Amino acid sequence: MNHNDAPIIVGLDIGTTKIAAIAGRKNEFGKLEILGFGRANSNGVSHGQVLNIDQTIRAIQAALENCALSNPDLEINEVYVGIAGHHIKSLQTRGDIVRQDADIEISRAEVEQLINNQRKTFIPAGDQIIDVIAQDFHVDSNQNIKDPIGYNGVKVGANFHIITGDRNAIRNINRAVTRSGLQTKDLVLQPLASASAVMSEIDMEAGVAILDIGGGTSDLAVFYEGILKHTAVIPFGGENITNDIRLGLGVLKTQAEAMKVQFGSALADETKTNAFITIPGLKGMPAKEISVKSLAQIIQARMSEILDFVTYHLKQVGLDHRYLNGGIILTGGGSQLKHLIQLTEYATGLNARIGLPNEHLAANHIDELKKPMYATCIGLILKGYNDYDHQYKEFKEQFIKMEVPSALKKQATAPEAPVAVAPSPVTPISDSEKAGVNIAPRIKFWDKFKNNLIDLFKEEEDQVIR
Repeated sequence: MNHNDAPIIVGLDIGTTKIAAIAGRKNEFGKLEILGFGRANSNGVSHGQVLNIDQTIRAIQAALENCALSNPDLEINEVYVGIAGHHIKSLQTRGDIVRQDADIEISRAEVEQLINNQRKTFIPAGDQIIDVIAQDFHVDSNQNIKDPIGYNGVKVGANFHIITGDRNAIRNINRAVTRSGLQTKDLVLQPLASASAVMSEIDMEAGVAILDIGGGTSDLAVFYEGILKHTAVIPFGGENITNDIRLGLGVLKTQAEAMKVQFGSALADETKTNAFITIPGLKGMPAKEISVKSLAQIIQARMSEILDFVTYHLKQVGLDHRYLNGGIILTGGGSQLKHLIQLTEYATGLNARIGLPNEHLAANHIDELKKPMYATCIGLILKGYNDYDHQYKEFKEQFIKMEVPSALKKQATAPEAPVAVAPSPVTPISDSEKAGVNIAPRIKFWDKFKNNLIDLFKEEEDQVIR
């Protein structure tokens, strides 16, 4: 199939610190080609929830305008939207149906009926079901079936993971998207979108926890034996770390964010005691010197709290280092903190690594798209293709022919021209060189040895980072 016959799917990530819009299409090799990319600073969103609709609309439109600048031929009407926030909850249910004729093979329609029945599950007033995810099926006495289609039996059922959210919070997201001139194709839980972008089938089988550290929240998804076992939204993220720095060190929010990004570390023991950051004073006030170690202690305290939540949730579902052989995959903008992998491994006892959305991207895209902060957006596009491949949703039959814009392609570097080297003048050969003795390495060795001896007796001077 020609890749131009596939739909162009757009993911919209409405985050606390940024709003990103990415349009993509799968090529003939099943990899995503990014056809449009735009981002803007987020306003009106706090801890993943849309609080000020007008400010959010302006931020969404700014992201869409930047996306249009990257590819003027791109037309965006429908989007897959990520959702997170304190209001997200999950519950486990079990349901089954009795079949009329046990001799007939189980069909896709019966499985969809089973899933739709779970949407009638009782949930607290004011909440709304966002997604119903089948974990494993059972047909009569046969348990742990991944796909029951084709089986015969009297009764078919499944264990379900149901994700709910506050009705007003969901309404605000849909209202902001609609008033931006778009239509919400589907709402997708952000940790599930991020997970699909950064992990493989092997990770799912081995057992893995995905921790997406965003601006307002940190989202957790746990997989074991290819099944989604647990989801959770931890009410702390990168914004909390920035506010801790602002209050703890008495600096402006912009200065706190800059210090976190440039000099921040998740492990205080890995920083130098004698390293300082100089912050310019306000309106003639003297400059302030801040210890890099003090900065790291503040960051480590908040990150340790987030990781304590992760450990708590893993214990709740009975999954620890004995089961999660794939360890923890860190993604999101907050995952780029220095020494975060070491702190995660120490706090949880699990192996950790940074999850980049490279696995499903086609080659030769710009490095910006491969950052972990865009994992959610890439995952939203993959969710759209899952709906398209399984015909869960309707898509336009006629698709537009479009190539990856040059602005999103990594420019090939031209090979360096050979440098002409002038012949060196002939120098006289000493007697030792005639005898085959090379003096240069010996001289370098003694110079290095002498310098090391001098360094041993030097006192370490305080370093100031400016």
